[in-house]
Amino acid sequence: MLRDITIGQYFPGDSLIHRLDPRFKIVMTLVYILMLFTGSHILCLAVGTVYTVMAIALSGIPLKMFIRSVKPLLPFLVITAAINLFLVDSGDVLFTWKFVKITEGGVNISIFMLVRIVLLIMGSSLLTYTTSPIALTDAIERLLSPLKKLRFPVHELAMMMSIALRFIPTLIEETDKIISAQKARGAEIDTGSIVTRAKNMVSILVPLFISSFRRADELATAMECRCYNGGEGRTRLRQLHAGYRDVIALTVTLIFYASAITVSILLK
Repeated sequence: MLRDITIGQYFPGDSLIHRLDPRFKIVMTLVYILMLFTGSHILCLAVGTVYTVMAIALSGIPLKMFIRSVKPLLPFLVITAAINLFLVDSGDVLFTWKFVKITEGGVNISIFMLVRIVLLIMGSSLLTYTTSPIALTDAIERLLSPLKKLRFPVHELAMMMSIALRFIPTLIEETDKIISAQKARGAEIDTGSIVTRAKNMVSILVPLFISSFRRADELATAMECRCYNGGEGRTRLRQLHAGYRDVIALTVTLIFYASAITVSILLK
């Protein structure tokens, strides 16, 4: 299960999505999220689905990678769908048994919410899949640069976000190694009652926290040895330059968003 978590991973490539300016990709991701939460009609969600499929196809990243990003959250998605299925009481009754009643509205809302969350995960994962952590840090800093006038630590915030994303795959790999090591020593992590499993997690969490603090201390030492002192007077090896491709991509995204809003208004 841990190997299926792909949050924060970057897949190098030369696709159209990879070559886009990271600042535009962040803005397009925010517009995409708004698009998915615009309206409650199935056609509004269809607009977001078409956009997601088109973006995945242009990224050149295999579809199985996006499926892997959804797989770890599948139990939570099923629970969310079940809650909506049994608690929403609207429309025609499709099935009833004692206190259990499934209605047409419950089925529609369950499917709608399930598809919306899946699209949200897949579309958001596209940002980190096609953008390196360094480029993502520079993009966040440039987008938040107006806050520097308010003495807001923009560079430090962008750096922390980038480091957090960068170390997610590392911590997942470390957790997998700790679990394998504990199993090799005879620890029964996957067996027993819920209480027993919760107690067994201590043997995983303690080494993981120690390893995390050790990595953080090593990273801080390495940054100090390289005379890192924040963003004051700092230069960049690669400068961000927006081109016509970025403008076209953002325009297409806004057109899809406008289409979702139009459908929501017309079918309201």
